[in-house]
Amino acid sequence: MLQKRERVLLLRTFRGRTLRIVREHYLRPSVPCGSPLCPQPAACRHDGKLLSSDVTHYMVPDWKVVQDYLEVLEFPELKGIIFMQTACQAVQHHRGRRQYNKLRSLLKDARHDGILFANEFQQCCYRPRERGESMEKWQTRSIYNAAVWYYHHCQDKMPIIMVTEDEEAIQQYGSETEGVFVISFKNYLDNFWPDLKAAHELCESILQSRQERENESQESRGKEYPEHLPLEVLKAGIKSGRYTQGILSVNKHRAQIEAFVRLQGASSKDSGLVSDILVHGMKARNRSIHGDVVVVELLPKNEWKGRTAALCENDSDDKASGESPSEPMPTGRVVGILQKNWRDYAVTFPSREEVQSQGKNAQKILVTPWDHRVPRIRISTQQADALQDFRVVVCIDSWESTSVYPNGHFVRVLGRIGDLEGEIATILVENSISVIPFSEAQMCEMPVNTPEYPWKVCPEEERDRKDLRKTHLVFSIDPEGCEDVDDTLSVRALNNGNLELGVHIADVTHFVAPNSYVDIEARTRATTYYLADRRYDMLPSVLSTDLCSLLGGVDRYAVSVMWELDKISYEIKKVWYGRTIIQSAYKLCYEAAQELLDGNFNIVNNIPEFRDLGEKSRQAKLEELVWAVGKLTDIARHIRAKRDQCGALELEGVEVRVQLDEKKNIHDLIPKQPLEVHETVAECMILANHWVAKRIWESFPHQALLRQHPPPHQEFFSELRECAEAKGFFIDTRSNKTLADSLDNANDPNDPIVNRLLRSMATQAMSNALYFSTGSRTEEEFHHYGLALDKYTHFTSPIRRYSDIIVHRLLMAAISKDKKMEIKEGLLSNKDLEELCRHINNRNRAAQNSQKQSTDLFQCMYFKDKDPETEERCISDGVIYSIRTNGVLVFIPRFGIKGAAYLKNKDGLVISCGPDSRSEWKPGSLQRFQNKITSTTTGGESVTFHLFDHITVRISVQASRCHSDTIRLEIISNKPYIMPDTELFRQSPLLLKNDLVKEVTRSVEAQPAQEVKVNVIQEDYQKYCQTKGRSLYSLLEEIRDLALLDVSDSCGL
Repeated sequence: MLQKRERVLLLRTFRGRTLRIVREHYLRPSVPCGSPLCPQPAACRHDGKLLSSDVTHYMVPDWKVVQDYLEVLEFPELKGIIFMQTACQAVQHHRGRRQYNKLRSLLKDARHDGILFANEFQQCCYRPRERGESMEKWQTRSIYNAAVWYYHHCQDKMPIIMVTEDEEAIQQYGSETEGVFVISFKNYLDNFWPDLKAAHELCESILQSRQERENESQESRGKEYPEHLPLEVLKAGIKSGRYTQGILSVNKHRAQIEAFVRLQGASSKDSGLVSDILVHGMKARNRSIHGDVVVVELLPKNEWKGRTAALCENDSDDKASGESPSEPMPTGRVVGILQKNWRDYAVTFPSREEVQSQGKNAQKILVTPWDHRVPRIRISTQQADALQDFRVVVCIDSWESTSVYPNGHFVRVLGRIGDLEGEIATILVENSISVIPFSEAQMCEMPVNTPEYPWKVCPEEERDRKDLRKTHLVFSIDPEGCEDVDDTLSVRALNNGNLELGVHIADVTHFVAPNSYVDIEARTRATTYYLADRRYDMLPSVLSTDLCSLLGGVDRYAVSVMWELDKISYEIKKVWYGRTIIQSAYKLCYEAAQELLDGNFNIVNNIPEFRDLGEKSRQAKLEELVWAVGKLTDIARHIRAKRDQCGALELEGVEVRVQLDEKKNIHDLIPKQPLEVHETVAECMILANHWVAKRIWESFPHQALLRQHPPPHQEFFSELRECAEAKGFFIDTRSNKTLADSLDNANDPNDPIVNRLLRSMATQAMSNALYFSTGSRTEEEFHHYGLALDKYTHFTSPIRRYSDIIVHRLLMAAISKDKKMEIKEGLLSNKDLEELCRHINNRNRAAQNSQKQSTDLFQCMYFKDKDPETEERCISDGVIYSIRTNGVLVFIPRFGIKGAAYLKNKDGLVISCGPDSRSEWKPGSLQRFQNKITSTTTGGESVTFHLFDHITVRISVQASRCHSDTIRLEIISNKPYIMPDTELFRQSPLLLKNDLVKEVTRSVEAQPAQEVKVNVIQEDYQKYCQTKGRSLYSLLEEIRDLALLDVSDSCGL
């Protein structure tokens, strides 16, 4: 029998609001206990993880231990941990969503021996809070009572140790129940895990940080910052319109003085503001950190400030620039924080000289985060000297109003500064990317495909699926050497004379069941992460490069979309969706397919499937394949033409051929002219994504996952329009159709770089494409601006995108619904799907950032050891694409680099170019106009730089000990640079970027390994079940479906 109670809950929403909710609370006689010692497994209904059976005791952490020592509890050596529901809810309330999600991930992770016990729903465990009892005492009492019940539930067979930081609880409960022990967390580690050194060091670091925090609160020092307003006051102020809510975004190039609050929720509508709110200076920021959800109060208009228009090398130039800011904009100050979004931060210790300057009592150290947007963090440690040359991870614990800096604690070492693996580890931490190996439990869920036990199609699937192996010519077109082939195509003539076009996608969901260990891990990763020299897969390699890869000549499961087309107009007559069995006949590379399309049949000698055929059979199969490729291309032209009529955009992108070595690692990127087969494949994928989007929305209008690309704000196009006018072009941005036509017409026959830069600026002005749940938007908001489609989703790459896995499940459920069959897989509600979409969007941004940062890393490592004065590759042609008050922004086509070039240096001298066009620094002044900037010396010499001028620049690296190195550009001539080797001039940026990767990797591998006494990350790709190298169709599809990567400039805007 269920017992009914009522509970009053104060819940904080994702937007930061607090809701008072009265809920009916039902108590049950049994809830899942998660123990293999359970005497009543049927009653407990074990439906998830079980604790390990080879432990000597169970450990129950108190709420305070879970809150403060979660990083220690993550150690896989600590086993048999029972997290009480009471403790988990305390973490959610006190530490916010990010820490709570971290705890949830830990509980779901099969690598960690810990379970959640819902003690507040168990009749015998639930303890109502007594009158006058503090929340903290009630939480500790509830957890202890649950631990006692759990001990007796397991028939007193397993001792239970409750760990707490409450000394009174240790005294009160320590000897109350035989078999249940209550001790401090430090004592627990000392007695049960004396050799787990890393855990002891981390525990000590957290303890020191907490003691420092307590000591600070007792000291009667003056306040450095005003106190934050109470939550009730903030809520009332937001509701009345006095305060505004938004997300704090710090300008990384002026992190000490410039941050913006991006409006969200009702604030943006009720306040009447159309722009972000500027928060000027650290005092006005009031202890908020980049990414926090904050509440701001607008200042009087006479105190408003404008954003600085000058170029700036991060903080070093902020105070010295002396440049007048732009027009004043709404300016405010932070009065409260609704949601702290603190995370792990990669930091660097100060140099020995800086430590010595702090005096003898240097246990308190100010460490500098790698991210410019995060303030320095004060930690207590005695390892400052030993960790001088390493990047380490710290966590922020608090930021009191009496402290200039936040307080934190040391977590772990990442690697040596400047070392390739250490810097890659830093990028992963900064983007919250986990690359831990797939666990044994996850790998046990995977099918087996070995020479001894080959995988085969099972009879049940043969019966339930449409078999296309003998009826359809199925083939793939991918980059050469591609391993993860997740899409194939087919086209054939039907008996009625019409055509049938088919897109066949790997059936990943057949192997990945909902809520399985692999599914949970894939959901957490959300995407495959591509770095400059490696990738981290979303799924184990047995799926991504084997059983879910639609390789040639082997049977594979697929999910297919097949259209019947009119034989003349190619209009769609009907469409079929379903699960199929296919066998790809050919695994073509793009170049081979293009040769067949162009009529060059000698290429068949390079197609493996033709090598062993007789002449007659070879000719017949060749004619069949050539017809199929040609017909696919005709159909794709028709589809593209229809989208072009609706305003589909083609923005800045690069076409390359991926060349892999014998080990299937990336070897080269060969530049080439764009091939029509690229368009053919991309259009077929877009068509499939569009039709699947319509299909799942029709069946599940309130819980379908679609991809939205909202129209950009018109003000974001202002720089694009101004730059185009400088060349005499007019860019009409009223719609995607007019924008596409304008960009097509903005061609300078003497300089193709102009159109490329204009398309790049158009890309920058775009909003990001995002996943969403259809129940959270109106149908008018579904539109995909870039592709000119009313509905769009991602269906074609389930190997590398978790969104596609969700879409596959929705499609299968839609088919079952049509057939009046039971939907086997429980679908996500609109609320749960929207939360998942936020997570996937966040992970996609992390993937884009990490990809860009790793490319920047390799560029800097390549140029770092070269003398810019003598090395030929350090001198290059650059194109000016933006004017600032003290310099220009330059694009270098040869390397694909964007950066700032100063016309006024730190000494106040301006650039001057003599009769030979060589530059030098002289006293003078700068005058900025809309499309040009003039430098005039005191001697009367002047030089003017216009938009799209070609200039000669010198490339060097500005080294930084605490942050990432950056590329530095210096103008050495106001004339274009003529390269000695004209062939090199034609090479694409990606080719040369890949050269950087190869050369840097070779130099790193050639260096002897250094003996280090500190634990650093060691990458073992076999162990981590990752693949090295970037294969892939993703190069094309991400460009074609407008994933819209962050192509923001590498300099301050």
